[in-house]
Amino acid sequence: MNLTLETKRLLLRPLVMSDAEDMLAMDSNPNVHKYLWQKPSATIEETIKTIEYVQKQYKENNIGRFATVLKKTGEFIGWTGIKFVNEHEENGNTNFFDYGYRLNENFWNKGYATEASITWLDYGFKEMNISKMNAYTHAENGASNHILQKVGLQFMEDYLDKEGVLWKWWQMNNPKQ
Repeated sequence: MNLTLETKRLLLRPLVMSDAEDMLAMDSNPNVHKYLWQKPSATIEETIKTIEYVQKQYKENNIGRFATVLKKTGEFIGWTGIKFVNEHEENGNTNFFDYGYRLNENFWNKGYATEASITWLDYGFKEMNISKMNAYTHAENGASNHILQKVGLQFMEDYLDKEGVLWKWWQMNNPKQ
């Protein structure tokens, strides 16, 4: 995938295998997974499979989650981006664009998720001409729910996943359509 986006402080680029160790450091942290099914990664092999899965999405859907890196230091802080969800159903939906992010705990509360979100939504609506962007968050994840609201997504409804966990469904229509 040959796409790189920039914000004031961030570089958003495709995930590559050299991101595996930094991704594992993020995904093995139980705090990062508190609102993500409580299944932290345990091995580098799991992380490599995740990167391969995302790279497959780049080829099949021309979009996917991107490494999010501090421009000033080159430090990997997590991933952000748009994903086309067509392999499972979420809240009764499939074949939809989903915006999401995951940052390593050291980089929380610094405005990075908001900064990346604004850039990704702008790209999705202007460059990809997506008519509707969706997102979903654990109902108790106050920080992520706040960020999605702050960048313009509208809370649509609460729903239960197949394990009975309460999630929030968010949506934003393309302001240019």
